[in-house]
Amino acid sequence: MNPQVRINNVRCMAGNRATPKARALGAAIRELREEAGVGLRQFAGRLGKDPGTVSRIETGKRGTDVAEIARMLTTLGVGGARYEELVEMARGGTAGPLWLAATLPEQRQHLAAVLEFERSATVIIDMAPLLIPGLLQTTDYARAIMSAGSVPASEIEMRIAIRVGRRDAIFRPHPAHFVALIGEAALRQEIGGRDVLLAQCRYLLELSAKSNVDIRVVPFDVGWHPGLETPFVLMDSDVAQPVVQVETRISGLFLSDDEYVSGYRNAADKVAQVALGPKESVSLIAARVDRMEREHDRCRSVEEVQS
Repeated sequence: MNPQVRINNVRCMAGNRATPKARALGAAIRELREEAGVGLRQFAGRLGKDPGTVSRIETGKRGTDVAEIARMLTTLGVGGARYEELVEMARGGTAGPLWLAATLPEQRQHLAAVLEFERSATVIIDMAPLLIPGLLQTTDYARAIMSAGSVPASEIEMRIAIRVGRRDAIFRPHPAHFVALIGEAALRQEIGGRDVLLAQCRYLLELSAKSNVDIRVVPFDVGWHPGLETPFVLMDSDVAQPVVQVETRISGLFLSDDEYVSGYRNAADKVAQVALGPKESVSLIAARVDRMEREHDRCRSVEEVQS
């Protein structure tokens, strides 16, 4: 992307009003139906509903409730923990433009929703002031973050596998246009140690060659900017309204209200105006890699002399 192009111009024209929770819940029902080998018309017939109605539920364009979700799951033969999880997800309705996930089960649902939104995204803008964006992380870098964070040990490898799978958003045919606004601090914080960071920075250089990936570094010397307030991801789609994802240590939040989305889009635009252009960003990352490699070689030489 030309560094002079405003983030506000990198968006879709979607007018769909599906809420984040409705989209996520509908996608879960669709996946379960497909796993069961049941066609849409067949499923609608079992439910006594019009196929168009069921399709709108699966795409999140029509809201639903606990009773309807419970009946759909029962019709598909879904029980146990998965049944309870989705029924609980439907509790309270799906109409709100804000979806907060605080408990561990809710956060698992939140992760599933992220996968669904990335799958249909045409543009993803990731504001990452302190860490490398998730879609651009190496497995070792992601593992270091999760191991030191609040992710249960039993889930770390599963979540890493999911994160690797999420890269499909930028590698698939007709991939999303990914704009990474990365704080310079992320290139210096030695997450997992120097070797892990070095490999991560090399991977950024590799990804920067992709035509649909724009890596923009926000240097230390620009002073305050909106990206310092909180990390966030803004996802645009041709089939649904834009969604903003905000993560904290203990919760995840999706926002789809026009006013909220506009505020985050304007924040991304302001950050893009002070960030380095793609070429300058690549040069900065390459210089960081070169410095780490020279320091690594120097340390190895000292160790060899001492041995």
